[in-house]
Amino acid sequence: MQGNPEAEAEAQPQPEAEPKLEAEPKLETEPKLEPQPVATKTMGPAIETRNQLSPDMTGGITFKYQEKMPKLPIPPLNDTIKRYLEVVKPLQTHTQHQATVAAAEEFLTNEGPELQERLKTYATDKSSYIEEFWYDSYLQYTDSVVLNLNPFFLLEDDPTPNRNDQVVRAASLVTSTLKFIHALRTKQLEPDVFRGTPLDMSQFERLFATARLPTDNGCTISTDNLSRHVVVVAHSQFYHFEVFDDDGNIALSDKEIVANLRAIRDDAAKTPITEIAKHAVGVLTTENRRVWATIRDSLNTNEINAEALGVIDKALFVVCLDHVAPTSSDDLSTNMLCGSYEIREGVQVGTCTNRWYDKLQVIVCENGSAGINFEHTGVDGHTVLRFVSDIYTDTILRFAQSISSQTRTLFHSSIAQSRRPPTLPGGRLSPATPDINPRKIEWVMTPEVRTGIRFAETRLSDLILQNDVKVLEFDKYGKSFITNMKLSPDAFVQMAFQAAYYGLYGKVECTYEPAMTKAFLHGRTEAIRSATLESTDFVKTFCSDAPPTEKLNALRKAIKKHSVLTRACSQGLGQDRHLYALECVWKRLYGADRDRRLPRIFEDKGWATLNHTIISTSNCGNPALRLFGFGPVVANGFGLGYIIKDEGIAFCASSKHRQTARFLRTLKSYLVEVQIMLQNERYPTGVSASQRLLEMEEQESMLSGYGYFDAGGYEFGDESYNGTMKEEEAKHHHDYRKVGKRLVLSELK
Repeated sequence: MQGNPEAEAEAQPQPEAEPKLEAEPKLETEPKLEPQPVATKTMGPAIETRNQLSPDMTGGITFKYQEKMPKLPIPPLNDTIKRYLEVVKPLQTHTQHQATVAAAEEFLTNEGPELQERLKTYATDKSSYIEEFWYDSYLQYTDSVVLNLNPFFLLEDDPTPNRNDQVVRAASLVTSTLKFIHALRTKQLEPDVFRGTPLDMSQFERLFATARLPTDNGCTISTDNLSRHVVVVAHSQFYHFEVFDDDGNIALSDKEIVANLRAIRDDAAKTPITEIAKHAVGVLTTENRRVWATIRDSLNTNEINAEALGVIDKALFVVCLDHVAPTSSDDLSTNMLCGSYEIREGVQVGTCTNRWYDKLQVIVCENGSAGINFEHTGVDGHTVLRFVSDIYTDTILRFAQSISSQTRTLFHSSIAQSRRPPTLPGGRLSPATPDINPRKIEWVMTPEVRTGIRFAETRLSDLILQNDVKVLEFDKYGKSFITNMKLSPDAFVQMAFQAAYYGLYGKVECTYEPAMTKAFLHGRTEAIRSATLESTDFVKTFCSDAPPTEKLNALRKAIKKHSVLTRACSQGLGQDRHLYALECVWKRLYGADRDRRLPRIFEDKGWATLNHTIISTSNCGNPALRLFGFGPVVANGFGLGYIIKDEGIAFCASSKHRQTARFLRTLKSYLVEVQIMLQNERYPTGVSASQRLLEMEEQESMLSGYGYFDAGGYEFGDESYNGTMKEEEAKHHHDYRKVGKRLVLSELK
């Protein structure tokens, strides 16, 4: 399954004829399909959640649509098989495709109907038929999550001049994030609504205070919604401080957060280079998951280290204060995706060790450039995009409020500034008092841990040097021009990828674009397969001596087909997720029986071809973002993140040292060439630039990517949230306030 954020839905698909299904065989009753215990290899979703301030995902403003969300449909088996054969055909020779057709027909006649019924029965009491299998695919992943699973967002620069300072920008983002969390916990956060359709909000529960934890049998996800502290990492040294009080109120002002971050940065800067490398515990999260599980077990044998791990695991999020100031788009993207590589005095001092990849990370560079790197298992790009959009908007609105008190706020839930009670005699803190002073997390560096850090760093350094990240910020035109030509922006860009790849390599390869299915309960994504018969005909025509009219006609047919596929996938009517679920059902029922062979459809080369995505793409569009990217999902592939803006398109391409820069140059050449063709077709006699601009402004723009969310007006009541921690909950809340060495702010300013 692909691990990237998702795309929009567009045109309605046309019904097509399909093969008829023969009479279904009677189902046997002996094997039962049940969720597997967490300890087994085929476990269900290993997700743990501690007592929450918001104990359920119902009610309030945030979850007002949740109980009415429809379930993701299980498509008819015939339809799925027909779609499967259609999407795999362009990727195969005639002989290969005939073998795939035979395997598919055999599946329809033999195992398929039984597995389909088993899946339907299994799904009756589930929120989504694919959810457990989805988590299995992510949590059983054993390679490093860096450059393989974790995507990044690079925010636009803050328009407020003084926020170019690292600490001020970081504090501003922390403040806005705390307001977002408060609105979420009090259920006052507006729900996502896309083109008038409410979207599932369940992923937000796993956005904060969530960690991916390695074990010998795959990973688990742990969420602590009682969390009230953040972790900060600078020069690979870890710190923490509390940000919420027991009543759920924000405990610090923006100025106090600035003071804490400045104290942390100054303290970390005193660390000698050799000590930075030796104590870079965060680099362990970049290891192979089984290796990391073994080292983590070793850490947990020591009480101090176990406490330190608990502080980080249960933190709301991690703030990474990077000691670099990258200026080029390539370097900025690389820093946000995997960190920088720099060897000094024989040791690694780059930002690649200044991370904790098992959690949501807010990364801020010395020059104020900021981004997000997130653990992808529990949340998709759409969810993180909403969060990033809101906090970026809030930072701008807060600056506007400093100019005019009439400026409206984004988060209208009532936020009472924490009233900290006086300290007890001797300067001791009252049990109810949040400790807002930063503390440095200290580790007991055993030989096993020191060795683990050393080799984790060298493996990570190899991984970084084996990958290539390049950026193209195309500024000739964007959504405005494309929609003026009456073309779908997203489908237009997808065909550009097809044309650039074919123009460079003369081949059509398996391509993936995710379609959002959050219009359904616990919806995630479905796979749009962009390489179609129509796109194949287009790229071959475009790279031939055919006249421009013929090339543009082929382009329009390919775009229309892509729009139809996108619409169907957004309705849950794809092929990848359904077939994957059926395969998982078979493995749960019969996987332990050595006498049974996996259905031939899943052993056929067609299924392997479809699951080896050479061109993995994703469209995440929002004015808050400058760039968005992720690593390739296969060793010989490309990872292509893109943002379609009104007057430009931003691309971030990655690969394991294929011709990444050359691919982007080919893409740029195609975009310029096709623009000339479209302009010549529209204006054969030529018109002035001003006339052309006027016509473009009069056209109604189509929405591409996610755009801004149609969340309606922000009309909230003035009720304040009484989030006092209940006595029973308090018993289960671990007090981390005294973990680590407390920093004295006055000495570090």
